[in-house]
Amino acid sequence: MANSVQKDMQGPDWPLGSIVVAVPGTPVVITSLIDPSDVNEPDTPTPGTSGAGEYTIRAQQILFQGVKSNAGSGTVNNTGNIYIVREGAGGGSGNRTDFGSIVAVIAPGQTFILGSAALNRNVYNPYRYFIDADNANDACQVTLIIQ
Repeated sequence: MANSVQKDMQGPDWPLGSIVVAVPGTPVVITSLIDPSDVNEPDTPTPGTSGAGEYTIRAQQILFQGVKSNAGSGTVNNTGNIYIVREGAGGGSGNRTDFGSIVAVIAPGQTFILGSAALNRNVYNPYRYFIDADNANDACQVTLIIQ
């Protein structure tokens, strides 16, 4: 059975799915399942075209869970750590070895919540965050909490 791909930009919750890292050291953007072509990414040169939304997606919180699918029958803990990273800057790799890009490290089975302050302040753009892993095929279940 195929996994659902939610398109729930209005929230209040928006499961982005299980973001799988196929090759350790090659981060995967957390929006890869809901917008694989980055149509709604704020840095898209011509926003509003090719089906782009009118507004940038913003989340008040992002929930990261260090688990992966157990062949469709539930979840199991990852083998190694999951890394929440941002794109590299100034020549940095932006992966799990770039300590200037790591936002959080999630041990197998653990949860991390990237939470903000009051509504309309300190909101997060999900296109800014990527997942990397110590081991191939480890994954992270990601959910946006929309304000």
